[in-house]
Formats: sequence, structure tokens, C-alpha cells
Amino acid sequence: MSTTPERAAGRRQAGVLALACLILFVDGYDVFAIGTVGPSLMQYRPWGATHDTLGMLGSVTALGMPFGSVLAGWAADRRGRRLPLTVAVVWISVSMAAATFVPSLGLFAAARFCTGVGIGALAPLVSAYVTDSAPPRRRTLHLAIALGAMGVGGTASALLGRLLLPDLHFQWLFLFGALPILLVPMIRRMVPDGPAGHAGESGPGRERVRLPELFTSGSRRATVLFWCASFMSMALVYSTTAWLPAVMMKSGYDLGSSLEFTIAFTIGATAGGLGGSVIADRGHLRSVTFAGFVLAAVALFVLSTPQPHILLLAVSALAGLGTLGGQNMVIASMTAFYPARLRGTGLGFGLGVGRLGAIAGPSYVAVATDLFTSSKAGFFAFMVPAVLGAAVIAALPRVLAPSPEKRAAGQETAPVVP
Repeated sequence: MSTTPERAAGRRQAGVLALACLILFVDGYDVFAIGTVGPSLMQYRPWGATHDTLGMLGSVTALGMPFGSVLAGWAADRRGRRLPLTVAVVWISVSMAAATFVPSLGLFAAARFCTGVGIGALAPLVSAYVTDSAPPRRRTLHLAIALGAMGVGGTASALLGRLLLPDLHFQWLFLFGALPILLVPMIRRMVPDGPAGHAGESGPGRERVRLPELFTSGSRRATVLFWCASFMSMALVYSTTAWLPAVMMKSGYDLGSSLEFTIAFTIGATAGGLGGSVIADRGHLRSVTFAGFVLAAVALFVLSTPQPHILLLAVSALAGLGTLGGQNMVIASMTAFYPARLRGTGLGFGLGVGRLGAIAGPSYVAVATDLFTSSKAGFFAFMVPAVLGAAVIAALPRVLAPSPEKRAAGQETAPVVP
């Protein structure tokens, strides 16, 4: 009898993870889709796309993300997770369906902007939802499992591209991104209504969360550094997801081989992120996040050098671990730092600022590859935000979150080490 509540809690947590993974799987598919179709898009003569066009599409997708992140985080701390999550899933499904059927490049770019709004909303909403329900000692692991589904979605995007392109028109790959609308009934049934909180923080009479609360004396430094780290991680992720196949082709690989590197990249991000989260949950979250940025920089440098094919595939997996894994650890750090009543707002604004990096990243790589004729230019451009991100993480407070024992006791707020 005594184990019944534990089993019920375990089933509920498993259900939360399953739903979160399904949502973020398609989110990851949507994020990687533009990079997957990039080479085919540039070969589609009616639209006259160029390298600059690919950078523009990556940036216009990212341009919608800050709006989605900020609005979703704000709504989640006031209206609960259910309504904003439902709206975001419907929005992204309709946007991806539109991208499948629009007849012109301008309308395609508009559809990608709308997709970006939905993508921006999903990460803070799902991260807050998973963290709310996860056991205190396994929060980073649960979050890594959910966020790892984005890498699986990216793998699916690259696999479909490998199987279907260039024989199938590239726009049809976006139709798969409309499938999340099928999850709406599950969201309505499983996601709780009303604001989330701990220790009596929830309820209709709860004090409203305001942005200045992220800048109190105990959290100001961490908030600013989190915003910088989020910017760098997003610039790194969205430049690689938009440009890795094209950069590999510029280095002499064909479309099939370049998509193989993308597949290895996403598999490494998913599998390695789970291992890193276990270490992070043992009190090493800051160190794991720092190591992710460093690993990404080193692996991307190695990819720029001539190596055996199998070794480059392995290094591409390590680059994915450092790139997407590093971004996931930045998100995990923010969820660990902010208490439940501030979690949606902290994530929303932190990821909203980070999305500015997602806007800048693809266009920045486009400029770098145009200015420099070297086939290594794209790889070196990838490395810059990785190195800067590692420097920002090194400046973060050494204690990002209380010990698991303190978290289990409900002491959510993290001490800040000067």
C-alpha cells in the first residue's frame, strides 16, 4: 500500500516525459529541416536561392523565436502550462503545413517566421513543465531526456532528407512538422491547468511575477550571464543546423555524405546529453555545461581537417554532443537556478535573448563563407560562439543550484557565489 503513491508518481512522471519527448521531437525536426533541405533549396531554379538565401531563411526562422519564448514564459507563470502549450503546438503545426504548400520564396520565408514563433514558445514551456514534475534528484536527467528528443527529431529530418532528396520536392519534408496537432488531446488531458509552484506558491491569489525579480541582488549576475550563454549557445546551434550540410559540401563532400554527418551530429547530441545529465545531477552542472562548449569548439576544428571518413563521423557526433548538449545544459542551469514561480519567466526571457543569437548565427556564417574562400571558413565561424560560450560559463557562479538534499527539502533558490 505504501508504494502506491510512489508508483502513481512514477507513472505520471513517465507520462510527462513521453509527452514532452513527442512535442520536442517534432520541434527538433522543424529546427533541422531548413538545414536538411538547404542544398536542394539552392538547386531549385524557380526560386533562385543562393547561400545568402539560406542564411536569410535561417535568420527569419529565428526572428520569430524571441516573441514565442518571451510570450510563452510570461503566460506560463500566469495562466499555467496547458493553454500556452496547446496554442504553441497548434501554431507550429499550421505553420509547417503552410511551408509545404506556399508557391513562392517570400511566402515560404513568412511561413518559416511563423514556425519560429512556435519553436521559440515550445522550449521554455516544455522545460518548465518537465522540471515541475521531475523528482528533485533527477531534474537534469529528465530535462535532458526531453530536450534530447530535439536531437532525435533532427536525426529524423536528416534521415528523411537522405532517403527522399533530391528526388522528392524539398517542400514535402515540412509536412511532417504538422503532426504535433495530433497531440492536442493528450496535452489537454495531461498538462495541469493553472500556475505551477511549490510550497503553496500556486493559486489564483498568487502575487504576479515581474521581470525585475530576475535582477535582484541574489540573481542579477547569474541572469545576465545566462542571457549571454543562451545567446552563444543558440548562435552555435542554429548556425550549425542551418549550415553544416552546406559547409561539408563546400569541403568536397556530396549531399549524401554531408547528411550522414548531420545524422551523426544529432545522434551524438542525443546519446551524449543523457550521460552528461547524470554527471550534472551529481552537482557538476556548471562543469558539464562548460565542457560542452569546449568539446564543440575542438570537434568543429577537427572537422575542418582531412581525416578518415569514419573518424569524421565520430567527431561529428562529438560536435553534436557539445553543441546541442551545451544548449540543453544552459537550459537545465536556468531551470535549476530559478524557483518554480519564476521558472517560466526566467526561461522565457533567457531563451528569448538567446534567440537573438539564433537570428544572428546563420547570417553570420553566410557572411563568413562569402568573405573567405577557404573551405575551413565555415568551421572557424562555428567555433567562435563555442569559445565565447565557454568563457561565459566559466564566469557563472560556481554553485548553480542547491544540493539534491536541499532541493528535496524545497529550498529551490540557488546561492550565488561571487
